[in-house]
Amino acid sequence: MENIEQHKEFMQIAVKLSIQNVTEHIGGPFGAVIVKDGKVIAQSANKVTTTNDPTAHAEISAIRLACEELNTFDLNGCTIYTSCEPCPMCLGAIYWSRIKTIYYANTKADAAHIGFDDKFIYEELEKPMEQRTLPIIQLMRDEAIEAFKLWEHSPMRIEY
Repeated sequence: MENIEQHKEFMQIAVKLSIQNVTEHIGGPFGAVIVKDGKVIAQSANKVTTTNDPTAHAEISAIRLACEELNTFDLNGCTIYTSCEPCPMCLGAIYWSRIKTIYYANTKADAAHIGFDDKFIYEELEKPMEQRTLPIIQLMRDEAIEAFKLWEHSPMRIEY
């Protein structure tokens, strides 16, 4: 049986980070905590505006810190607690990092209500490439495929 009080404790850290980020004028209202074996491995708030990095969402920043702390790109066995349902970019990063469970507080509808609406990204992903708002144009595949061929047979290849 899971300990709901422990989950609430970790979520409280994420929520506190999100509130602190706003009250101290640091950045957006988002916080994330990564836990492994009942211990906080990493925590971060949104750093987009303070670092001028559009990928510095709380979840991604926490993933980067957790990977550094554990010296691995594989966060299997970790859980993420995030103050808001992850956006498509963060959700992708969470899947790639192999985090086992996501706990979230606010919903994507709550985020949309205050101007953080990711609906258009989900809609764009459903469209054929030629119908998307952002032009996506393939170029030089024949040259680029060489790197994939080299990787396929590389002795340094690590599956991820």
